Amino acid sequence: MGEYDLHSFILACDFRVSDPERMWAWLETKKAGLNSIGAHHVVVYKSIWEPGRILTTIGIRHPRSVRDIVRSPAIFEWFDIAGVDDIPPVFGGEVVEKIDLDGPSSERHVAGVIVGAMAAVDDVQALMVKLHDGLDRFAEAGVRKVWIYQALDDGQEVMILQEIDDEANARQWIDHPDASAEWMSRAGLGAYPTLFVGKLAHIMAVDDEG
Repeated sequence: MGEYDLHSFILACDFRVSDPERMWAWLETKKAGLNSIGAHHVVVYKSIWEPGRILTTIGIRHPRSVRDIVRSPAIFEWFDIAGVDDIPPVFGGEVVEKIDLDGPSSERHVAGVIVGAMAAVDDVQALMVKLHDGLDRFAEAGVRKVWIYQALDDGQEVMILQEIDDEANARQWIDHPDASAEWMSRAGLGAYPTLFVGKLAHIMAVDDEG
């Protein structure tokens, strides 16, 4: 989905916002601070099924910066601006793999639907083996890309983002997931949020000049 998704470390949060545009305007004023802690891109997805729900990801250059942000008072200011009453879980992780099922293409396609899941799994490597075994079926279902992240502080916690070509295929995939996508059935258990289904809303390059 472009250069903004090339980071190896990520900070992500799935939460509800009283005014997403106000929050985004505030984030745009914080470029210098974000840059100083090693952030390079901020991406916001908006839910297409649940008004006010967003998924925000921040690409980070160094794992230490991820931990610093999670512990920083600035995170509370962010949620205060967002109008959040209860601080939601924040996922800090590193990339395991990014899979592009589209292959090389000179044509830019319309941005698809993002399905995001945070969940605990028994074995990340076993999950990856099953996922690779099922990639043909993923592609047949309309899945274009899969990003897999593993939490820095919990080796069994993952965040997996999938880009699916359209909403109809996303709904079908969610209702009837492949056995290789076991993590989808675990989203929403315990402290983890339910599956996020949305579209790209904003991208900000933190180190842009001007």
